[in-house]
Amino acid sequence: MRYRAYKLERARRRDTAKIIQKGKRMGSQVKAMLKSIVLAATALAATYAEMPACAGEQVTQERLLNSDREAGNWLQHHKNYSATRFSSLKEVSKSNVKNLKVAWTMHLGGVEGGGMWTHGGLEGTPIVENGKIYVTDGWGSVYKIDAHGGKGTLLWKMDPKTDRDWAGAVACCGVDNRGVALWGNLVISHTLDGRMIATNKETGQVEWQRQIADPEKGETITGAPLIVRDMAISGVAGAELGIRGWIAATDLMSQKERWRTYTIPGKGEPGSDTWKDDKNAAAAGGGSTWVTGSYDPTTDTVFWGTGNPGPNWDNQYRPGDNLYTDSSLALDASTGKIKWYFQYTPNDPNDYDAVAENVLVDLSEPKGAPLKLALQANRNGFAYALDRTSGKFLWGVAFVKNLTWTKGLDQETGKPAEYDPQTSVQRYNAAVTPHRENRVTDICPGNMGGKNWPPTAYNPNLKLWYIPVIESCNRVTVRDAVPERLKPREFWTGGGPNNPFKITGSVAAIDVATGKIAGKLDLPFPSLAGMLATPELVFTGQPSGEVMALDAKSLQKLWEFNTGGGVNAPPVTFSVDGKQYVAVLVGLGGAWDKWFIESTPELKKIQPGSMLYVFAL
Repeated sequence: MRYRAYKLERARRRDTAKIIQKGKRMGSQVKAMLKSIVLAATALAATYAEMPACAGEQVTQERLLNSDREAGNWLQHHKNYSATRFSSLKEVSKSNVKNLKVAWTMHLGGVEGGGMWTHGGLEGTPIVENGKIYVTDGWGSVYKIDAHGGKGTLLWKMDPKTDRDWAGAVACCGVDNRGVALWGNLVISHTLDGRMIATNKETGQVEWQRQIADPEKGETITGAPLIVRDMAISGVAGAELGIRGWIAATDLMSQKERWRTYTIPGKGEPGSDTWKDDKNAAAAGGGSTWVTGSYDPTTDTVFWGTGNPGPNWDNQYRPGDNLYTDSSLALDASTGKIKWYFQYTPNDPNDYDAVAENVLVDLSEPKGAPLKLALQANRNGFAYALDRTSGKFLWGVAFVKNLTWTKGLDQETGKPAEYDPQTSVQRYNAAVTPHRENRVTDICPGNMGGKNWPPTAYNPNLKLWYIPVIESCNRVTVRDAVPERLKPREFWTGGGPNNPFKITGSVAAIDVATGKIAGKLDLPFPSLAGMLATPELVFTGQPSGEVMALDAKSLQKLWEFNTGGGVNAPPVTFSVDGKQYVAVLVGLGGAWDKWFIESTPELKKIQPGSMLYVFAL
């Protein structure tokens, strides 16, 4: 493992220096002998540094901090704590990606339906350690697969026996699970019915489990956990069912809760004055946290996005800015205390979640200290850069073609141009904002957002940030929310959308040094798969079944393969036995084929599926 090799190298250099000092007093023959020993030791250390961690080795905080040094592995949900989803592997390059072929495939389970859902889908990120792959299906079953020998062999499957009808009835947006985390000799996973499960990495046996979320209230868990030291940090889904959102840390040693931070402040807490109603709207205020966060170890800060306020479309029911919905939160990792926040869409009338990952980027400045950025591609159609030490707005840029809900961003504050802090109910572009006096209206982007949960990727060499874009509008009908309609395990939305418009997609590249769009590739369908970046390439997929590789600079499509199933999950890359692979889960599920299929009628022919595809040269 590389950090061990680094320690060995430091010790070797220290000892070598002592030997050479003595060698100066020796004859030339001895000096030559010492030189050959030093060269041999250096070569050995270099070889060792390129080796992956030993099989069976535990996943420690030090390994997670240095996960990018294990280039052949994909140890974290977003590849690293900074959420860049960038791999330095480059065997697959611009010059040869056209030769990429299917190396092997594996059928998984989890296509069964439950509650209001006819089938499950695949949205997970594979985790790869030393040739062993860990993936989940939508119901939270965990599969361990051996990728050695150029083929896949299932080693074990852990089925959590999720109550499908109970959980599926309150899973707002599909039977989904986005993956696992590794800690020690355990695989840490979530289930849709709100449990955290620790599975023995070698045997596949459940070591322990605990209930975190409460489906009785409409809470579910779909995101992958984030491991920080000896804690697993979890988010929650369910804003559409009148929950009060939170982020919670589980002590992996004691299996007890370390802290829980609510994203909707309680009465008297900071931010509670931004709920100005007389109906206790904050108690069911939403603010769910269903995408995995990121972490800055230099400041011990966790960054997490929060979802929409509830009810979604009747913002008159909940006057005020409605903190901390539609925000990025910076939290003290040890205590969960909020250090700062930035709210993108106050008093949101459009269902513009801000749950997307925060990508942590350091930019060198010609003068002064490096800029420390937190990047988020927001559902409202704007991409933002914040100073991650303070939450200060730095720049914002629209990345969708059609954006009608506001005329732009205030370049000083980053708030929508029409935002009025003295007004309790925001109208933004009043002509298209849904409200009680404008009950049926068309809005762009639609409520699936300019970008939904599928993750972005960032190439640090090119300083380009790649966004999977949904090019959409929809029609919203507002229905007055009244307290009598607020019931546990029932939708609490204040209206809803329909979709008479064609929806397409694109990939946008943003130069983070300038905050400008550097390129765009139009696609026939919405980008629902997420992104992977390598030195010369960007990988993504389409719900119509294609997996594709793009030129990292020009976004020109260089390779494509049709899997025959909808791609609704982000690709990863790893190496085994010195060979690079690209892997992606294939199986369209989630909200699209239930709520939005009429806007992409060609996708009606895509059949449910559950398959892991692995590609190689």
